[in-house]
Amino acid sequence: QVQLVESGGGLVQAGGSLRLSCAASGRIFDIDVIGWYRQAPGKQRELVARITTRTGITFYADSVKGRVTISRDNAENTVYLQLDSLKPEDTAVYYCNRFPPLGARWGQGTQVTVSS
Repeated sequence: QVQLVESGGGLVQAGGSLRLSCAASGRIFDIDVIGWYRQAPGKQRELVARITTRTGITFYADSVKGRVTISRDNAENTVYLQLDSLKPEDTAVYYCNRFPPLGARWGQGTQVTVSS
């Protein structure tokens, strides 16, 4: 089964940008839809964005629409999440996984911290 590993998080000031990477151990086409999720302290994990790997069709949560772009690089078997105009409320651990997760194992995620 294809495994996904997140990277690219960090500390950034409000208004800044980060690009997160989700590297697959195999072909991303083997997963129909890949999503980026996040979990802030004390809150439930939520879907941020998802992409259908073969068609490139995307979906965004209302809370990030216009500030976030999900994309994929088929040759690199990587899915990216570009975060722009970051806000302190975007602070969370960000994960990538299948959509829907349906019991799939979660990775360690990558921490994004936005300072005000």
